[in-house]
Order: sequence, then structure tokens, then C-alpha cells
Amino acid sequence: MATQKNMLFNMKEENINKASRALKAMGHPLRLKILCVIGESELPVMEIVKQVGTTQSNISQHIDILREKEIITSRREGSKILCKVRDHNILQLMEVMQHTFCKIDSSDK
Repeated sequence: MATQKNMLFNMKEENINKASRALKAMGHPLRLKILCVIGESELPVMEIVKQVGTTQSNISQHIDILREKEIITSRREGSKILCKVRDHNILQLMEVMQHTFCKIDSSDK
């Protein structure tokens, strides 16, 4: 147990900074919801807008932040802009968060 605990404190500074930037970017509820909607897919912005339930302008602003923080990438295909999660580690982090915060309670069944 002590070995695992010490590993957390021996992280490289660049990894700590990268993790901190990612967590800050994901810390906004709407940005986290966008990431949940995208998941492992590559989705057009308008599909994200439809699933998240806010304006295209609002989604675009948050997508820009996620792109700046290197959380997602986007590409143009014809008139569509497609977005996907850039780093598989972000998806793993989201899985852990889902397991931690979205446990099915016996009263939810």
C-alpha cells in the first residue's frame, strides 16, 4: 500500500500539470456532459447540441475550451464539424468517475 501511495507523489511535474489542466477543463458541468455525449464516438457538433440540450453557440464555446486544453479534437467533413476525445486516458478517467459518482443505488432500480 505504501508503494502505491508514494507513486502518486512521484509524478513528473509535466504529468501533474497535464492532469490539472484536464481536470479544470472537465470541471464545468456542461463540458463534462459534452464529453459524456461524445464518449468513444466522433460526433457532429449539431448532434452534441441535440443531446446536451443547449444552444449551438454555447456548445461551440465549450468545445473551443476543450480543444484548447487538448481534451478533444475536431475536423471538418463537408459542412459538419466532427468532434472526438483526443486522449484515451480521458475516457478512462471518465469511466472511473462514472463508477465513483454514478453507482446504481438499490432505490434506483
